[in-house]
Amino acid sequence: MQQSPITRPSLLFRIRDAQDRQAWNQFVDIYAPLIHRFSKRSGLQDADAADLTQEVLQSVHDAIGRLDYDPQRGKFRSWLFTVARNRIKNFMRRQSRHPRGTGDTEIKKVLDNHPTTTDEQEAAWDEDYEQRLFHWTADQIRPEFKEHTWQAFWKTAVDGQETKQVAEMLSMSLGAVYVAKSRVLARFKEQIDQIEQ
Repeated sequence: MQQSPITRPSLLFRIRDAQDRQAWNQFVDIYAPLIHRFSKRSGLQDADAADLTQEVLQSVHDAIGRLDYDPQRGKFRSWLFTVARNRIKNFMRRQSRHPRGTGDTEIKKVLDNHPTTTDEQEAAWDEDYEQRLFHWTADQIRPEFKEHTWQAFWKTAVDGQETKQVAEMLSMSLGAVYVAKSRVLARFKEQIDQIEQ
């Protein structure tokens, strides 16, 4: 395994620095797909969801220097959810004054599956965030491990395959599979803790 990068300050702290492009890119990699998916679930077409995603990211960029984040008052992603939800409401109000036809029945499917309460929307937002963070983290840390170590982890922890079966499939001992899984999980936790500080 390659050496882990030095723990950096919180991503929210880092994106306040306009010179830290890596932090902003990391922030966008994590949150833009989350905002886009939420916008689509709320009934927006893909192009409108992309525009709204940019609006929300611009709002974060504009506000981050003034944001006095206190974890005791709530999660950052809850604040971001509120910003995104309000932008969507404003967009929908503007659209209701000038309705557009979509030319398809896709909007009916979206509305039929659309969560009806803010609590349901926020629960879906949190679930999407957890999934996005998991996949983003996997992409970030995978190069740090040898392929058989990664496969041992993935097949046991994610795919839910039996350890014995995975050990035989990868020509590893049971102990080696357990160690591989443990090492990758520890690195996952470390990376996620860095993001969620």
